Amino acid sequence: MYLIQILLPVQDNEGAAFDPELYREVREELSSRFGGLTAFTRAPAEGHWEDDGKTTRDDIVVFEVMADELATAWWQTYRQRLERMFRQDVIVIRAQQIQLL
Repeated sequence: MYLIQILLPVQDNEGAAFDPELYREVREELSSRFGGLTAFTRAPAEGHWEDDGKTTRDDIVVFEVMADELATAWWQTYRQRLERMFRQDVIVIRAQQIQLL
């Protein structure tokens, strides 16, 4: 089993909040495809990274789903779609193998 996490920005590159409809669309698609999801949206997490010697900061929300199989090609296509929707160079989607206890 896999835990897949999608890290989505709260604001665009100019600091304007994204339309809540974008998150609703992601939530509905993932819930429909995977039978449910967990969304960490109440207290955004902070992302920090170095870009050309400058520290960049971003507020993010995290959506998680669990899947028996990791459909890598589907996730790559979905990531590209999210990058267009949220006007980002890169959206991070990461997966880790888990064992239910």
